[in-house]
This record gives sequence, C-alpha cells and structure tokens, in this order.
Amino acid sequence: MMADDSKPREGHFAALILARGGSKGIKLKNIKLLAGQPLISWVLRAAVDSGEFDSVWVSTDHDEIERIAIEWGAKVHRRAAETSRDQSTSIEAVHEFLRFHPEVNFIAQIQCTSPCLHPWHLQGPCRMIRHEGYDSVFAVSRRHLFRWKEVTTRGEVTDPENLNPAKRPRRQDWNGELYENGSFYFATRELLMQGLFQGGKVGYLEMGAEYSVDIDTDIDWPIAEQRVIKFGYFGKTKPQGVQLVVFAADGVLTDNMVHITASGEEFRSYNLSDSIGIQSLLSNGVTVRILSTEESVNHDKYAKQLKVPLVMGCRDKLSVIEQWRSEMGLEWTQIAFMGCDTPDIECLKRAGVSGTPADAQPSVLTASHFISKLNGGRGAVRDFCEYVQLVMEKAKSAVEQEESNTTK
Repeated sequence: MMADDSKPREGHFAALILARGGSKGIKLKNIKLLAGQPLISWVLRAAVDSGEFDSVWVSTDHDEIERIAIEWGAKVHRRAAETSRDQSTSIEAVHEFLRFHPEVNFIAQIQCTSPCLHPWHLQGPCRMIRHEGYDSVFAVSRRHLFRWKEVTTRGEVTDPENLNPAKRPRRQDWNGELYENGSFYFATRELLMQGLFQGGKVGYLEMGAEYSVDIDTDIDWPIAEQRVIKFGYFGKTKPQGVQLVVFAADGVLTDNMVHITASGEEFRSYNLSDSIGIQSLLSNGVTVRILSTEESVNHDKYAKQLKVPLVMGCRDKLSVIEQWRSEMGLEWTQIAFMGCDTPDIECLKRAGVSGTPADAQPSVLTASHFISKLNGGRGAVRDFCEYVQLVMEKAKSAVEQEESNTTK
C-alpha cells in the first residue's frame, strides 16, 4: 500500500531485535561481551536513544538474553521453540511477533550483530517510512570490488562481471556498488505478512564502511571490537563529559581478600596499573573519589598516596554521591561509578557511566554498562579508567560534529 506523501503515516512503529540463544558460530553470541558490554546492548542503546520507536523489543528464547534486554530498556517477546531452531528464518520469527502484536503497523528489524549502529542510522529510515511514503528501507554499504564469474568445473574460463579489464578503473574514478550489509530492514506490516522484507516503494540508507560491521564467527570478534571502540555509539552524554569518577574500594581496588599475618596485622593488595589509570583521570581534570564500607588503614594509606578523597564506613553510597553531585553542580550523566556488590547497584543504575570488574556479583554485572575483562584488584580499575576517557572523547567528538553540521 502506497502512502500519501503529503502527510505522515500514523501507526505503531516497533523496533525488533531477533536474538535467540542458540548460535553455532559463537556460543551465546548475542550477549557475549564486546568492548565491555553485551553485544545486544550496542544496538539496543541506538534504538532507544533514536527516539523514533513506540516500542523496542527483543525476540528471544533465552532467560539470560531476556534479563539483559530488559536491563537495557527493551520489552521481551518470548519466542516459541518452533521459531528458535537453527533452521528457522527471520521472517518466521517476525510473523510470530506480529501475530502476538496486532497493534504494530511498522517494524524495524535490527540486526543484533551490527554493533556500530548510531541513532541517526535509524532515524533516517523511520522518516522515510512515515513521511516519504516508503514501504521498505534497508541498510547498504558501498564496495569497490571487481566481480568475476565463479568457475565450477576444471578447465572452465572465468569472465569479468562488473568491469572491462582493458579499461580497469581507478578506485577514485569508480563509484563502486551498493550491497546489503544486513544491519536493518524496515517494512510495513502488510509487506512483512506477505513474507517480504523489501517491496512496494523501496529505499535504502547507505552506511559508511566504518559503521558496516557484522559478526558471524570468532574471527570477526577482535576486528569488531576495535571498530566499535573507534566508531560505536556510546550513548547520550553531556558536552562537558564525565566530571566525577567514584570507585568502591572493596572488590574493585582490591581483590576482596583480607590477609592476616601471624601477629594479627591485616594487609591488602592494590594494583599498580590501577593507580596509573586513576592518575591519568586526575591529570585530565577529572575528580576521583573512593568509597569503602569498611574502616581500613590500608585503604586510607592507599588513598593518601593517590591524593584522592576517601570516605570509609559508608553504608549508603548513593546518599554520599548524591551530596557530592549537589555540591559540584553535576547531573548523574556526568558521574561515573565502579562497584562490585549489591550495595553498589543503585549507584550503578544512576551513573551516566557505570562499570564492574569481571568477578562482580551477577546482579551487579547486569546493572552495569561496562564489564571489565579483569577482576577486582587485578587491573579492572585501569580498564574502566580507559573506558571512561574513551566515552569522554566520544562526547567531545559528537559536540564538534554537531557544531560542524550547524555551521554548514
């Protein structure tokens, strides 16, 4: 059905991420950590922050995927066993979702394995569907590759399919070709119920090569991780970035172990690499503070060595940070917090940037945006410090890009 271009289409627009638990290539790929965050979180954050969708859904058959999806702001459709098999197709899963949700008129099926999506990648196709009369819009990327006919029998001769070898073009003289990159497929309900992702008035959004990332096998993972660190979307941040970073002491700066000597003295170990990370934050003008639930001479000496304020015997960390926030005139989006146990959960949920060591409690891992590959007292703090600075750089670049776009 063709829309009237003069007025926007009305109706419920849903984002849908298909994320079943089974994966032959990489076990539980959809929630495996990529750059410190579950893979699915990268596309969920882009979908939620786009502000275009009436609802954001994850279709899954797995409890852990469901839990993480909810933590990252999505609703969950529990997929049936019949649509969760290796042989099940995407269109079958979409049909099942639509049968359970008759209120949905348009769907943006977003690929979980495309972690470099930004909100603007999704805003454009939504406008094309609602305001420009398109029935389907999908993602493409441009490639400058010369194609040759496949040889299937010995002695057969191949032929060029998209070039003249006698006039081989230079890259800069050739526009290349557009290929589906699988990042997303937008379509109307009517089209999808016909078994089609593309049809009617068809359009596309071209994504730059830096954003066109797909993860299928283990070989893709390290490449995708480097790409997402440089080009991924890290969420909405204030132009002034993170101003205050707070660390829980026990289990974050330490390994949560207390060693007692024969004479009754206690000692704890701290990681030199973590200290370097904290000093790096301080040298960049970021305020750093430490909270400890215990009274510890060791913590006190460590904090004084770093020249970082420490509050010990702290049973209500949220109230303390709230007081600091008020005194410094900050919003929670300008605060980063790293914790590891249940008393830290509310702080993690409030903070603009939150992190945990790899060995944190399961409920804490779920509440955090960044999960270090390292344990508490074993470099997790340094890992988080680098992540915080990366987020700050992203915020600065986003502001510069916005200012550049405004002046054009």
